[in-house]
Amino acid sequence: MSRTTGTSTWTDLSVQDLDAAKVFYSGLFGWTFRELGEEFGHYAMISNSDGASVGGAMSVAGMTGPDGTALPTGWDVYLTVDDADARLATALAEGGTALTPIMDIGTDGRNVMLQDPTGASIGMWQAKEFEGYEFTGAPGSPVWFELMTHRYDDAAAFYTAVFEAQLVAMTEPMEDDSFRYATNGPSESASWGLGDATGVMPAEATGWRIYFGVDSSDSALAKVLELGGQVLDGPVDSPFGRIATIADPEGATFQISAMNESVPEG
Repeated sequence: MSRTTGTSTWTDLSVQDLDAAKVFYSGLFGWTFRELGEEFGHYAMISNSDGASVGGAMSVAGMTGPDGTALPTGWDVYLTVDDADARLATALAEGGTALTPIMDIGTDGRNVMLQDPTGASIGMWQAKEFEGYEFTGAPGSPVWFELMTHRYDDAAAFYTAVFEAQLVAMTEPMEDDSFRYATNGPSESASWGLGDATGVMPAEATGWRIYFGVDSSDSALAKVLELGGQVLDGPVDSPFGRIATIADPEGATFQISAMNESVPEG
């Protein structure tokens, strides 16, 4: 395993209508989808226009969770672990809840989904032959991940204990000095962040968020609307790019970031 424990390493989309999702995301990001066949539940591997791995997608139509309710549409985030069994045991001891059993994904690796003590879902990925998405930073690829939560201190303790997070407080000046935000490692090597969403967003909007890069925010937002998606928030200028929150036609949310349109604070 070349990626260290706690590094963001994969993302996948659960939808009711996978064919419709392919149309939306291919039109927006230029993605291609390669289905793995019946053995893997027709899970589809996503690549960007350069052929680099981005994530995965699958239909959850008719599937239910442990409590019998239908599996929701949405994006999931996975963090690298060195030993899924040991890390899951630690997660349970720290107040997490297993949402799935640990599963072997062929020779690629092992995964498990869990819920952290704040209620956010997070996946573990123990790589064997497949590390995860490619860190290209190119348009159509993941460029950032973050957990926004009303229980910042609880989340910090959990991800430190379970995923060996090395949380570094953000030093970039913000308009609201009371807003707490930390990155997992120093900014030049960090792959995700943790933000205190208290007073920033309602509890139902918190959880893990995924940012995909785009060349132009205006062009991307126009394409979202053309393809039947919604712009839920933004675009907002920031030192990290021009950012907007998007819902796809089924309601799965994600962020887009035009990093070349970044605007320094002040």
